[in-house]
Amino acid sequence: MLVVEMLSTGDEVLHGQIVDTNAAWLADCFFQHGLPLSCRTTVGDDLTNLVDIFLERSRHADVLIVNGGLGPTSDDLSALAAAMASGVSLVEHTEWIEVMERYFTARGRIMPETNRKQALLPENAELIDNPVGTACGFSVVINDCTLFFTPGVPSEFKVMINQQIIPRIQQRYTLPEPPVCLRLTSFGRSESSLAKQFDNLIHPQGCVLGYRSSMPIIELKLTGPASLREKMEQHWQIIKQGVGDNLVFEGTDGLANAVSQHLKERQLNVVVSEQFSAGLLSWTLDAADVPMCFSEVVVKNPQQNLQSLMKYAQTIALQQNAQIGLVIGSLDDGQLALALSTPDNSYAQRVQYLPNNHSKKEKQEVSVMLMLDMLSRWLSERNIIGHYEWLVQTETLTE
Repeated sequence: MLVVEMLSTGDEVLHGQIVDTNAAWLADCFFQHGLPLSCRTTVGDDLTNLVDIFLERSRHADVLIVNGGLGPTSDDLSALAAAMASGVSLVEHTEWIEVMERYFTARGRIMPETNRKQALLPENAELIDNPVGTACGFSVVINDCTLFFTPGVPSEFKVMINQQIIPRIQQRYTLPEPPVCLRLTSFGRSESSLAKQFDNLIHPQGCVLGYRSSMPIIELKLTGPASLREKMEQHWQIIKQGVGDNLVFEGTDGLANAVSQHLKERQLNVVVSEQFSAGLLSWTLDAADVPMCFSEVVVKNPQQNLQSLMKYAQTIALQQNAQIGLVIGSLDDGQLALALSTPDNSYAQRVQYLPNNHSKKEKQEVSVMLMLDMLSRWLSERNIIGHYEWLVQTETLTE
């Protein structure tokens, strides 16, 4: 089995000053291509440590993706470390100088002299094109391991992985068929509750059921070899039935995208008024391209009883010539009020927020998910008021 690893470089990554989104993206991307990562490592901008880690990981891996350290500044050391680990010199690759000069000329600029450093690469390197930036990717072989060096800028990194590196790996190695990963997301259940429910469930041999908690949702994943797809899909129905009414979507697109698709199919528009969520609901809907014709953030709305909240949802929908009104009220004494106005009926609920260890941002995310769940339930003709283990309905209203 091909052993594939990733090495992220940079003090800012090592010390947590930025989130290593490239590592998460690569792990998922490679998994989908049948290249699950065996190990992920992070190292700072220290030349000795870089050389040591290149040599160490090259003894374990067949392919090592090195991310970062290809810029024009003094702390970008990946190329020098790769040359030292390979026992060769850095040489200036004139063909990349020409690429960078064209890059700057196309933008009406003169290439800074400092960028010449990005063309200093190990003399044994195979250059890998970067069509969207000035950081030249390259590969070298150390201890029979192929090391691919990539820029840290996510937009450049992803293009290089998809267009340059994956095709090279596929050409050089015989890869297994990508594994099957069936996913669903639940809302209103705890990870421990779901795990307890499925503890005694016997999965198809070679398949694993995993959980990922990302407040306010829990994702369940059934992973196994492609040869067992049919058995896995049959088994998946049992898991879906077990999650039941708390299943909010399958796959990876997200609830907002699913809602958006249903709204467009039915040619329905949405208006939004939110207080506690402070614009997060509007941002979430807009990012999913939900047909939204009006939104507002209310600093303080004194009308917090459910009847008034429901009436306001109806009013703003009527005023803006929309079919659906969504209102998130304030969080007072741990209780949150929400209202949904639809062409059929209007609904409102007040919930008691039980967890006391969550940040305000997490509670705001819960309020948005709860509002989306109400809307999704209406679109799929389910009970609008769901059951949630850590949210208690203290009052509901329908008219």
